[in-house]
Amino acid sequence: MSNEAPREIAVRSVERAISILDLLAVGGWRTGADIARELRVHRSTALRLLGTLERHSLVERDQRTARYRLGRRLPQLASVVTGEFDLRYVARPVCEQLAGAAGETVTLDVLVGDVIVPIEQATGSTSVVSVNWLGRRTPVHCTASGKAILAFGPAAVRERLLGMTLEQVTPQTITSRAELEAQLEAALASGVAHTHEELEVGLDAIAAPVFGADGEIVAALDLSGPSHRLRAGSRPDLDRLTREGAADISRRLGYRARRSES
Repeated sequence: MSNEAPREIAVRSVERAISILDLLAVGGWRTGADIARELRVHRSTALRLLGTLERHSLVERDQRTARYRLGRRLPQLASVVTGEFDLRYVARPVCEQLAGAAGETVTLDVLVGDVIVPIEQATGSTSVVSVNWLGRRTPVHCTASGKAILAFGPAAVRERLLGMTLEQVTPQTITSRAELEAQLEAALASGVAHTHEELEVGLDAIAAPVFGADGEIVAALDLSGPSHRLRAGSRPDLDRLTREGAADISRRLGYRARRSES
């Protein structure tokens, strides 16, 4: 009887599954016996791991020969990583330029499922407190980036997210769908979305949409800082700078605005 703890067994299975992917990455088709021999495990163990990988489309099996190769899901996963890396690479200098010009914190935010996630960040010289937003998950309805993505994104996404419960995060959080929809209309007209202490007390933000080459929104450029510095009307140049920064990233991604949008 094995003395290994369940956790140790699970980790070993993951390591073997990764080894299988590495073997198949060399190219060509392999049988279960080939894999078992390479991993120095029993054939039943190799087949069990291959079956799990196949169910998740990480490997695929030729029904006629019972040989395996890498599955179709791997390119899909790789494209997500590559796309995010390219987006961050393109956006980084723009984020740094905007943070320097505004003296505030700038992030590039994407929609992941039902939440907003910053994937790039730059901090301005006047930021008193430097907050690391990278990877932090925040609600869509109380972030400027979330509002920008809702306003400029597909109607189906907007309908789905607006149909969810709008949680009260701070006393200023908008929980009325009608009020939020009015703000989204204003964002469409002005090109930027705003929040006033809706995610954190004392924090305001401005965001503008970033479009890919196909014209679909892929992210939002967000500028945030203390409410007393970003209060509506106190620095109208921040709206313009945020719009211009987002438009710059969009151009770098290959987006060309239609004449009516210029």
